[in-house]
Amino acid sequence: MVRSEFLAAIKQVANERGIKPEDVIETLKKAMLAAYKKDYNVTDEELLQVIVQIDDNTGEVSLFKDDQNVTPPGFGRIAAQTAKQVILQGVREAEKLAVIDEFKAKIGKVIPGMLQRFERNKWFVDIGRTVAVMPREEQVFSEQYKANQRLKVYIKEIEDDPIHSDIIISRTHENLVKGLFELEVPELQSGAVVIKGIARESGSRTKIAVISLQEGVDPVGSMVGQRGVRVQAVTNELQGEKMDIILWSNVLTKYIINALSPAHVSDVRINEKQKTAIVEVAEDQLSLAIGKEGQNVRLASRLTGYKIDIVNQTGEVVTPIVPTETEVASDIAE
Repeated sequence: MVRSEFLAAIKQVANERGIKPEDVIETLKKAMLAAYKKDYNVTDEELLQVIVQIDDNTGEVSLFKDDQNVTPPGFGRIAAQTAKQVILQGVREAEKLAVIDEFKAKIGKVIPGMLQRFERNKWFVDIGRTVAVMPREEQVFSEQYKANQRLKVYIKEIEDDPIHSDIIISRTHENLVKGLFELEVPELQSGAVVIKGIARESGSRTKIAVISLQEGVDPVGSMVGQRGVRVQAVTNELQGEKMDIILWSNVLTKYIINALSPAHVSDVRINEKQKTAIVEVAEDQLSLAIGKEGQNVRLASRLTGYKIDIVNQTGEVVTPIVPTETEVASDIAE
């Protein structure tokens, strides 16, 4: 059977816009009803009883009420003129909904984007079929941004309101780091290596705890890559952010020792009830354990979920750092 020009046109519009042909036809019917109401003084109550039929072959529009054809003479011409903008708007709305549905399925993913423009402390970023928004709080203070710059972003959420929907993207979220490593490390993609936790101070430093679920696979080595090529690719994408990759352990003392890397730890005393740890290090390891402005021990505390106090060999507390509840990194689901 020869396909009608009308249906072919509907399918073409649908393909170009990335929406369903049924959505285009439904939009067309609504536009016809709007035109009928406007030009023939039809009440809302009367309009509810009117059914629109569109001939699949000719595209001719007919109106029926109680199984009777009530199409006014010349309605096709009037409807086409009146409904043009309504149809275009309806198709745009359907297209927008299709795009939003597509990106709802991508929440939590890392995708490429291109910076488009900066307005009111927000960057608008081209992410393919649409433009996403990166608010000020999702921008890394130390990163340099400019129009037409290409970078990878984390799809954080979709903000819906009656007027419009915004796709919110982030460069500060800890899972941006996770997603970037997943793009570089085949062992993560296959499940042979799993990221158990991330603690990040965006733009500066990130600690990542990993384990291997496959015998013979080195989880830390897999993340670093030969000659550091994998971790360097992530660092480059994050404009120089440092990466500490450590081995996760279900033995808490060992996990805390690993989390404080690159410092060497002499002793760990844990209070599980209070979720605190006293960590003793030698004098020459204090600066490494503490880190610049306390960053190393602070990230280790967030990563392990324990308040860590560093003490020297005489027992003097050097770093009474208390991470807040929002700072403590939660485990990432396997």
